[in-house]
Amino acid sequence: MNKFSITQYLLILCVVVLGFTYALPNLYPTQPSIQVAYTDSGKSADQPLMNELVTILEKNGSGYEEIFLRDNKIVIKFSTLDQQLDSKTILQNTLLDRVIIALNLEPTTPDWLKDLGGKPVKLGLDLSGGVHFLLEVDIDTAKQGRLELLLDTYRKTFKEDRIAFSDSSIKDLALHFKFRDQDSYNKALKKYRNDSPGLTGLQYIITERPSSNTLILEYSDVALREIRDYAVGQNLTTLRNRVNELGVSEPIVQRQGATRIVVQLPGVQDPTAAKKIIGKTANLEFRLEANSRTSPLRKEEFNFKDNDYATAFLEKAVVVSGDRVTNANTGFDESGFSQVNITLDMQGGRAMQKATSGNIGRKLAVLFVEQKSKSELVTDENGNNIIEQTTYIEKNIISLATIQAVLGTSFRITGVGNPQEASELALLLRAGALAAPMKFVEERTVGPSLGKENIELGMRSIMIGFALVVIFMTLYYRVFGIAANVSLFLNLVLITGIMSLLGATLTLPGIAGIVLTVGMAVDANVLIFARIREELKEKDPQSAIHDGFSRAFVTIFDANVTTLIAALILYIIGTGPVKGFAITLSIGIVTSMFTAIMCTRAMVNLIYGNKNIKELKI
Repeated sequence: MNKFSITQYLLILCVVVLGFTYALPNLYPTQPSIQVAYTDSGKSADQPLMNELVTILEKNGSGYEEIFLRDNKIVIKFSTLDQQLDSKTILQNTLLDRVIIALNLEPTTPDWLKDLGGKPVKLGLDLSGGVHFLLEVDIDTAKQGRLELLLDTYRKTFKEDRIAFSDSSIKDLALHFKFRDQDSYNKALKKYRNDSPGLTGLQYIITERPSSNTLILEYSDVALREIRDYAVGQNLTTLRNRVNELGVSEPIVQRQGATRIVVQLPGVQDPTAAKKIIGKTANLEFRLEANSRTSPLRKEEFNFKDNDYATAFLEKAVVVSGDRVTNANTGFDESGFSQVNITLDMQGGRAMQKATSGNIGRKLAVLFVEQKSKSELVTDENGNNIIEQTTYIEKNIISLATIQAVLGTSFRITGVGNPQEASELALLLRAGALAAPMKFVEERTVGPSLGKENIELGMRSIMIGFALVVIFMTLYYRVFGIAANVSLFLNLVLITGIMSLLGATLTLPGIAGIVLTVGMAVDANVLIFARIREELKEKDPQSAIHDGFSRAFVTIFDANVTTLIAALILYIIGTGPVKGFAITLSIGIVTSMFTAIMCTRAMVNLIYGNKNIKELKI
């Protein structure tokens, strides 16, 4: 009666073996390491750089275990965290801006486990350490940018419509136009109202000063909220895409309040390297080359990216910027040189078409805009050497080509350097441009020592809870209790294995979810054993075992499904720590049902199945 088929035993065995296999990588601790790469994305780490690193480390007596090249980076392994941090300081003080030095924890998982897809559970910010940034979006700059585009648009429109104005400027985040006569004033006012029928008062507020023939156009509160939400939303998307594409494990990028964004990067121990990841923003500006008719006040001089000695004058007016790019990928031109294929949205395409249709024969420049940081070794008041960093915007011309035909939404740009530089530019453009600058309001570093303490305390709580449950179950339920304890151990193994396989992130609330799962798994076994006791009053032991497991299943299923629904809702609407708790709880509910119902029953069947039992002690 109480016997599983061979198929059922094989299913249980396969699940348990897979669980152990994918939980095994967590027994291999990570090793402190440093990753070194050139700041210039066009250069790959090479043997000369590795030799230079070895020389610097040996000269300063820094011990390391291993150094090797991998994926265009140099990896240096260390025995202790102290060696890692000391070596990072030495290398950064020596090499400054030549390289990017990032602290890392290198996995020591055996190759055969890696080949099977085995990897340790990813740890969240509170366990592995990392950095927490709070950034504020500069909304005033976003408004200023919108007004500058609007000012340039109306200047061109008024000239085309022969509306004479004597002065145009932006003051106090408002557009000021002074017209030469009353007729021009009336035409401009009509133009304003025709451009936004039904929206005046919703999008714009027009202040009329007929005595001085002046019109003032400013954004309404509705429009200001729209600009703010667009700027924050665009920056949020850009940061999320940028961090994801650059390979930071399980980042958290979310909005906080009206104008702020929180960025958490688990496993990144170096805030400088993290700032470079976040601040690695690149954008494009398409501008017409200035000609003899261009006013000196409306042109700027820029260097070429691949030749600092060559310059060109460009108009200040931007035809299209990188925030209008919807897709970017790399390719090769007819001569075999790298190019980036650009696709613009409809608004960008119209602006490009309008700018090039009347300027065939003139040159169109592609300006590469990049935020960079500069490091300088200085001595503080205590005589200690520290590195001061400043950020700045660098703009260089990467292409200056003659317009031979009207351009639309799709075209290509050349002169972007080697294939790696072209690929990075395409990546950054795909991720999007920042709609407004951001500043770092708050910066916190969670050290690995704190994460280690959290892990130790969390594991201690699991082990204490597990030990108390094991003792109670063994003393109270005897043989059945031992079977439940084995299932409980398998449950923990399966949770760990599934989280490793799925790439889920374990956080401190996640450990709390595992502790709760231990209680729920035991609760399922208690329900089964209590039901068997009730059945023993009226039935023989074999029938009591069979009916106890069968009839308790409905109760266990109902209780676990309702808890699983609650956990899924927590995951959907929750953020950060709440999601971590919901993930481990959801996985734990599924595994606890499998171990309590299948594994425990399999062991009980092996012990008591098809035997003539007169008395059952439970």
